[in-house]
Amino acid sequence: MHPLPSTETTSKQRIRFGIILLPNFTLTAFSGFVDLLRLSADEGDFSKPVRCSWSVIGETLAPVRASCGIQITPWETFDNAEPFDYVVVVGGLLHSGPAANDATLAFIRRAAATDATLVGMCTGVFSLMRAGVLEGHRICVSWFHYWDFIERFPSVDEKTLVADRLFVIDRRRITCSGGRASIDVAAAILLRHFETATVQKALRILLVDDMQKGNAPQPHPPGLAPATHPKVKRAILLMEQHVGRSLSLDELAGKLDLSPRQLERLFKAETGKAPQAYAKQVRLRTAAWLLTSSDKTVADIASSCGFSDASHLGREFRKQFGLPPMMYREQRGTAEAVDDGAGYDETFPGRAQAI
Repeated sequence: MHPLPSTETTSKQRIRFGIILLPNFTLTAFSGFVDLLRLSADEGDFSKPVRCSWSVIGETLAPVRASCGIQITPWETFDNAEPFDYVVVVGGLLHSGPAANDATLAFIRRAAATDATLVGMCTGVFSLMRAGVLEGHRICVSWFHYWDFIERFPSVDEKTLVADRLFVIDRRRITCSGGRASIDVAAAILLRHFETATVQKALRILLVDDMQKGNAPQPHPPGLAPATHPKVKRAILLMEQHVGRSLSLDELAGKLDLSPRQLERLFKAETGKAPQAYAKQVRLRTAAWLLTSSDKTVADIASSCGFSDASHLGREFRKQFGLPPMMYREQRGTAEAVDDGAGYDETFPGRAQAI
């Protein structure tokens, strides 16, 4: 971590931020970060770049589309940009087209060769990894993208990965799980350079009670208690990510570097259920959510959730919920939340494409 600049230095020099938006970036991560810069940069709510400045940069000035459809035009190109103190890479959707191109990766490498601190926001960390600038650093990834990261970078040392914290600051590399945590990362950075009152004022304007520290935990997946053993957490995340095709006990144990017997003992001790029984509950919970939040047919839901057909789903569903799928849908209503799957759509946005 950099030493804190003196008040005299801070008053004379603006902290410069260069922000790279990757295709299908998450608007929340970008807006939360830049709004805290804006509100901390000036007195009151005048939003002038007095204490710090920020610029959206890109290979060209072509607009970059956010995952929600909003487009933002870079202010300057990589070639014309002046040196920055912080280069922030904001990512978003992983499976919807190209991410960082060669020019972007080259710019990241050039920035890494300077005194700039590199910040990977949301899946922006994937691009920092692709650029080869994270070697020897701890890396924060969202638990939702943990296995995507492992799959794309199989040589990474899993001991360096942090998937249970909001963000990690490791020397001149900062990585963040994304979303609301972008505000916390911005606050942590600005506290290196500004008085605490300046940053707290900005947080209050954004109606944020208090910033979260880097070691604050990421939100847990549905059904996971905070005390759950890390191996069990990972097992359940694997079940969620493979809800359309159940992993065998051997496959699941292999991915966790455990023997099947070790996994069974640990799972029963933590959840009271065998792994395969718990996996079936995950699939049924997903089916219940789909019944009340989508117009999919029972047959389509059965296929999406790893059941052989509608009859198979119907039999298992009745055992779990006490009534057949169609009656469950009629009683709950398509707009009503499902108790067992509440928040699933927010926790697993776009998960349908993976099942």
